[in-house]
Amino acid sequence: MELRSQILTRYILPLREGGSLPGLAEADDGFRYVVKFRGAGHGTKALIAELIGGLVAKSLGFRVPELVFLDIDSRFGITEPDEEIQDLLRGSEGLNIGLHFLDRAMTMDPSVNSVDPLMASKIVWLDAFLTNVDRTRLNTNMLIWNNELWLIDHGASLYFHHSWRNLEKAPLDPFTFIKNHALLPYASRLAEADKLMRQAITPRTLSHIVDLIPDSWLIAEGDAQTPAEKRDVYRDFLIRRLANSSIFVNQAIDERQRLNL
Repeated sequence: MELRSQILTRYILPLREGGSLPGLAEADDGFRYVVKFRGAGHGTKALIAELIGGLVAKSLGFRVPELVFLDIDSRFGITEPDEEIQDLLRGSEGLNIGLHFLDRAMTMDPSVNSVDPLMASKIVWLDAFLTNVDRTRLNTNMLIWNNELWLIDHGASLYFHHSWRNLEKAPLDPFTFIKNHALLPYASRLAEADKLMRQAITPRTLSHIVDLIPDSWLIAEGDAQTPAEKRDVYRDFLIRRLANSSIFVNQAIDERQRLNL
């Protein structure tokens, strides 16, 4: 499991659906990417969540657009007239992350597009595991492309790392925000999904995913922890959360019962 590295060559347009102002851009391989910028509001933590969330989803068998490391130099986007975007690009010089652009993909709406109960349960499991607060009816972050379901945008996952407190308790969080999940009403096979997901990914795979976090995303001014020490925090969170999946699965089942489902 490795990520390609490319250099961004052309800024195309901002994607203003989210608060972090991702952009559509072209890289030196000729492909277009939805780029998450390190200079946006949550900085490199959103990039770490995107990397971990996307690779965990892929390892569990979900369709996720290819994730690619994307480098920005000082010349990128110099013709962009919007000052806000110029500031964003200047603050994002260095290594960023992008997802391969799925041209003509349509937003998946569970009230319109049918979803299998087991698939819905697996996606709910994934987002409870990652503590992803951003797959709601207002913003499903799911696409239909070539008649297949794709998962995108995991940058709101791992919300524990924004406070970096109570690190021992974070893996045991029941994740009450699952009540807002777009697919919870359809996730009638959560216990089965839990068994299948636990069989589909191992601590070794999770550890390897964490090892892919670049050092430059883990260095903060005035921070006493080294990149290796921070990786160990992410590693511990994921491995312990997997071992204690019954906590967040039971929470999701309880939230379904509150919906009288």
